Amino acid sequence: MRALRILLIMAVVLGGIFVALDRAAVYFAESEAADRVSFGGAETGSTEVDIKGFPFLTQIAGSELDQVDVKVSGVRTSAGGRSIWISEIEAQLHQVKLGAGYTSATASRATGTAVVSYADLTKAADDGVTVAYGGKGKVKVSGSVEIPLLGRSVSRSVLSTVTLVDGDTVKVRADEVPGEGIPGLEELVREKTDFQREIGGLPAGLKLDRIEVAEDGLKISVTGSDVELAG
Repeated sequence: MRALRILLIMAVVLGGIFVALDRAAVYFAESEAADRVSFGGAETGSTEVDIKGFPFLTQIAGSELDQVDVKVSGVRTSAGGRSIWISEIEAQLHQVKLGAGYTSATASRATGTAVVSYADLTKAADDGVTVAYGGKGKVKVSGSVEIPLLGRSVSRSVLSTVTLVDGDTVKVRADEVPGEGIPGLEELVREKTDFQREIGGLPAGLKLDRIEVAEDGLKISVTGSDVELAG
């Protein structure tokens, strides 16, 4: 009976040691992974990595992680000579396969959300244009245009619809621009307020899927398969 009790105590102690080692290994791996997550040519700010599942050591031995959650703040992407900032990207990565020497990683599938604030969308628009929440799933775009016939500038605000194009581009287009009987006014306003910006620099395999116009910014769902995270 005493021997059984000793065996049970040893099992508990060894189990505790294993858990401690496993958690220490996870902490180290998360720190290393945060430094290696790559967004291609995009500039990134802080990166947080959370490796799910237990035990971690058996996952690492098999070179495949069940799930890895990644949060990246401050992503600056460029395309067509224009830049656009993504305030934050949160992604859930499933079945992450590790390459030789753990220098690369590829997720079989991924889902997540990217947030673009209206302040950053304004920076991506033409000079002198501001973008704000317009209510009911619309954005309000404001700007001034020069009217040659009047010899002065005219300021206008329009409600616009935001859509996704080709899985990588945000398009903003006014629903209606009152012409007010001024020849060419609508065209001039649209040249200023209608625009589209490609969001480049995302990891290979990741694409924009759906967009929601919210009070605090654009919330873009991202999905992907065979997503390259590093390497």
